[in-house]
Amino acid sequence: MDKIRTLVIIGATGDLTSRLLLPGLGTLLTSAPELRIDVVGSSRSPEADVDWKQVVAEAFASVGASGPAVEHTRGTARYLACDVTDPEDLRGLLDDVEGPVCLYFALPPSATARACEVMAELDLPEDLVLALEKPIGSDAETARELNRLVARLVPEERTFRVDHFLGMPAVLNFVGLRFANRLLEPLMNREHVASVEIVFEETLGLEGRADFYDATGALRDMIQSHLLQVMALVMMEPPSSFDQVEIPTLTSHVLRAAKPWGDDVAGAAARGRYSAGSVDGRELPDYTAEEGVDPDRGTETFAQVVLEVDTWRWNGVPVTLRSGKAVGAPRQEIAITFRRPPHDYEQLPRAGGVAPDVLRMGLEEEQLSLELNVGGPFDSRGMTRVTLSSGMARPGLTAYGSVLRGVLEGDHTFSVRGDAAEQGWRIVDEVLAAFEDGRVPLVEYPAGSSGPV
Repeated sequence: MDKIRTLVIIGATGDLTSRLLLPGLGTLLTSAPELRIDVVGSSRSPEADVDWKQVVAEAFASVGASGPAVEHTRGTARYLACDVTDPEDLRGLLDDVEGPVCLYFALPPSATARACEVMAELDLPEDLVLALEKPIGSDAETARELNRLVARLVPEERTFRVDHFLGMPAVLNFVGLRFANRLLEPLMNREHVASVEIVFEETLGLEGRADFYDATGALRDMIQSHLLQVMALVMMEPPSSFDQVEIPTLTSHVLRAAKPWGDDVAGAAARGRYSAGSVDGRELPDYTAEEGVDPDRGTETFAQVVLEVDTWRWNGVPVTLRSGKAVGAPRQEIAITFRRPPHDYEQLPRAGGVAPDVLRMGLEEEQLSLELNVGGPFDSRGMTRVTLSSGMARPGLTAYGSVLRGVLEGDHTFSVRGDAAEQGWRIVDEVLAAFEDGRVPLVEYPAGSSGPV
């Protein structure tokens, strides 16, 4: 696959583009000064209403992007108004850009699907690449349909399904931590691991995103689109090579084997919605009082599901995925809790017994820690708990910088394969059904608390 010459961002006036996508591109261009990428912004907004060069310049400045690649992209940036659901508009857009071209759909899944239906009526460039933002579809059926539709447009090697959590430095760090250390990999199995947690809680409330969030909720927004993919990467079998064949295959295998804990969807899941409270000195209103929220939807701002990856390696190990908004003391980490020692020494008294060892990798703040027991019957201090911890070097790329590097270089290693997107929805659809029929009650929790569980 030829390297991309032009990146066309569909949905250029959206928050995703200015807040994450363009800054990520800025970090990539800074780290690779030899790149020459033209960035074309496109949306329905008239050209007179969009100062695209300024949008690009401000996004690059926000991450201190600099160098010849940055200067080239900033200088050649241009904007083309286009309704991608209009065949003539879309044909004109494709005729007006120089290839190889990547169309990056920074759009909701329904809008992306409509655009792909229009593209099926057009003669497309042979070198066209499609990058689809999460989520892929809105349930398993629409994900399958979108995958079938995209397959009619371009081959799989020219399709990228983006989940920026797979580009997070901490997640990529965990891969090296597990597979580049003889000490850790032999312990990553059901014989030694008691539980796995992948948690992304935040202090933020709705922050004016009712149009998107109230129709989505925590389960679809975070667990389906992000945490399941991280789980698959953390729990995959050891690859023989870190490449775009092995990694997507192994992560898809994990998702295929995942099921609700105890085959009891209602017992394995929890959901909640924040009520009025205080977080970090900020007063948050009840979620249902936020502008743009429809209280009758029953949208959850907190979701948790416990899964089992029913493979030879992981059978019997509970995997907790949790995400919530307006949480007072948030956790954002991968946590591996190991089993307690197999023998209980009377000479090692400790309230509640000897605590298990815990390995933690912070997701937002890259902090690696290992909690261990020391001391004992011959130590005057008795049993004590210590934490070995280390920060990480500052990453050169943001998560979106890593994602865009893969797209622009044609590397699918940390892209979501089509069947993996469908498997993610298979898991989540079961939980959503339990939400909708009331088997999992919607529990209110005060903003600033630890959530409903």
